[in-house]
Amino acid sequence: MADLETLDARISQTNYRLKAAQLGLQVERRGIKLALRGTLPPRPDSSRLRPYQQRLSLGIPATPAGLKQIEQEAKIVAAQLIQDKFDWREYLSFSDGKRLSQQTLNQQISAFEAYFFEQPHRSINPAATKTTWTAAYAPYLRKLVATSADSPTLTLTEAIYKTIDSTSIHSRSRQLCCTTLGAFAEFLNLALPTDLKKLSGGYGASQTQARQLPSDEEILAAWEKIPNPAWQFVYGMMATFGLRNHEVFYCNLKGLKREETSIEVLPTTKTGSHQVWAFYPDWIETFNLREIQLPQVETDLNKTTLRQVGQRVTAQFRRYEVPFSPYDLRHAWAIRTIHFGLSDTVAAKMMGHSVMVHTRTYHQWITQRDQQQAVDAALKRMRGD
Repeated sequence: MADLETLDARISQTNYRLKAAQLGLQVERRGIKLALRGTLPPRPDSSRLRPYQQRLSLGIPATPAGLKQIEQEAKIVAAQLIQDKFDWREYLSFSDGKRLSQQTLNQQISAFEAYFFEQPHRSINPAATKTTWTAAYAPYLRKLVATSADSPTLTLTEAIYKTIDSTSIHSRSRQLCCTTLGAFAEFLNLALPTDLKKLSGGYGASQTQARQLPSDEEILAAWEKIPNPAWQFVYGMMATFGLRNHEVFYCNLKGLKREETSIEVLPTTKTGSHQVWAFYPDWIETFNLREIQLPQVETDLNKTTLRQVGQRVTAQFRRYEVPFSPYDLRHAWAIRTIHFGLSDTVAAKMMGHSVMVHTRTYHQWITQRDQQQAVDAALKRMRGD
């Protein structure tokens, strides 16, 4: 008790010095921790527009050494405020007495992970958010840690570029790596000399073309060779509705029993709820999809992830020696809708992605369709139709 009374007296002396220096900040003791109070910009999640009185909790211990540290922090924060360079991210992730920029790479990644899951829009679909982090972000952050460990003399910026260089250009891996490390750099407020979007390559249309997607006849032939009716159903659903691997297990299939030609993909999936129509509708009968028979796969998202469900589908395709990937069925469905003249906006909505992604991925076929439509219209005008 006497030690805290002595410390409180020293805090008063510190605050006198801060006030005399007109720094606009004061030290507070809250139990066994020290904090700063002053007029600060609104927090990132605040609805306020102007600075107001707030507490900056730094987790610094209420000790003589801690008091010296927080007085130095007060001077740093005051300088940032004067220069209009104060950034809440530096302090919301304060750990071990260090600002975000002073932390180890692993600490920074832990702070980024917490920030990632705290974003309001990610709470709408927790399962998809977990899958995105596990499958798309975590692997490339681990690569960054490994790169830094292998080359300890590199700066973080250099390690980021070296990690990107370790992925194949014009690949999905390169694209995801750039997206992940770009978001991480933005979180750290780290200015990169070269925009990572320029390094992500041209993954998309050219890769879809290179796949040499299966013809309708090849899709039908592969289905017939699958010996398990339940996995035939999964295959048929993906071919007919252009579903992602995991989406087959998270659909409202009641419409199929009501003789409808559409199904609803549930909100728990990667891109949320959306309605999808069959292309071709008669494949519903060809693949016997009105007789719903899903295989036994763990779908409780408290016990598994969307990615693991999708991997199970990929494994079964390999087991039954299907000569193309599950995603080839999805791409073939998309191109089928283009040949039918379905608008890009509608097709993109049914596929659960943006129009920009749709046009970029299927650019060649969309361009051909649009050119053919223009030619047909011109010929009609010539004939006076």
